[in-house]
Amino acid sequence: MIEAVSCGGVVIHKGKVLLLYKNYKGRYEGWVLPKGTVEEDELFNDTAIREVREESGVKANIIKYIGESQYNFRVANDTVTKHVHWYLMKSYNYYSKPQKEEFFVDSGYYKYHEAYHLLKFPNEKQILEQAYNEYLELRSINMWGNRGNLEL
Repeated sequence: MIEAVSCGGVVIHKGKVLLLYKNYKGRYEGWVLPKGTVEEDELFNDTAIREVREESGVKANIIKYIGESQYNFRVANDTVTKHVHWYLMKSYNYYSKPQKEEFFVDSGYYKYHEAYHLLKFPNEKQILEQAYNEYLELRSINMWGNRGNLEL
């Protein structure tokens, strides 16, 4: 078994959630949240910021850590267990540009219910739900507009 670690973001702008559409040679197709592999000596929060920027072109700040999801997939004759650390992030505009080199063919911001139903994987739906509830809570106490990180 192979262990792998990635980090990603639930990026929100004006109540809408950033999604990416991946189409990998017709074998993999669907809407996902931005995430990617931690590089050597890289902090998890730095990975999340870098991967969001690389995959979507979006500049976003981390608001807070949301949690971890885990899933398994097969490669050749082995199983990979992927641990993904997720952050609630805020962007300051709607600009996005999908990273073609990683087979992302579309990107955009969607209302929560649209994003929830568009997402391909149940574990990402669960993370979206957690992150969006945090967003709503922060907004209700007038803490969403702050540019600083609440916690890392």
